[in-house]
Amino acid sequence: MLKKIICRNEEETKELGYKIGKLLDKGDIVCLTGDLGAGKTTLTKSIAKGLEVREDVTSPTFNIIHEYHGRFPVYHFDVYRIMDIDEMYDIGYEEYFYGDGVCIVEWASQIEELIPKECLWIDIKLSDKIDSRVFYIKGTTRHYESVIEELIR
Repeated sequence: MLKKIICRNEEETKELGYKIGKLLDKGDIVCLTGDLGAGKTTLTKSIAKGLEVREDVTSPTFNIIHEYHGRFPVYHFDVYRIMDIDEMYDIGYEEYFYGDGVCIVEWASQIEELIPKECLWIDIKLSDKIDSRVFYIKGTTRHYESVIEELIR
């Protein structure tokens, strides 16, 4: 199921992220794609708030991953600068992807072959209107489809 959600401003984007975070569970993976400046990090920060992360969430562009503590461990990946898929093996990505935390992966299409089949994909598009974003959300399992159903209620 592919669902389209329009957020007219940054506040609505933050609300969407917060709701997503509230609905996530241990072991969940959220894959974010979209153009530079589309709002992946803004959405990530809000998802983290919904997961009860109290720390300041920043983009891990130069570190690849940041780890936070909330309801569960939260692993925030930014794989924009990955040049070779082996870099993911070097950081032990499998421990995160198949662990008890929640993974949020910015630029997930860069490492699509490593992403487990069970995940939530969110593609963010800039809109013609200032600060407006269009979110195309797809769940690959019944669990993720139920997350999407809760979002649109």
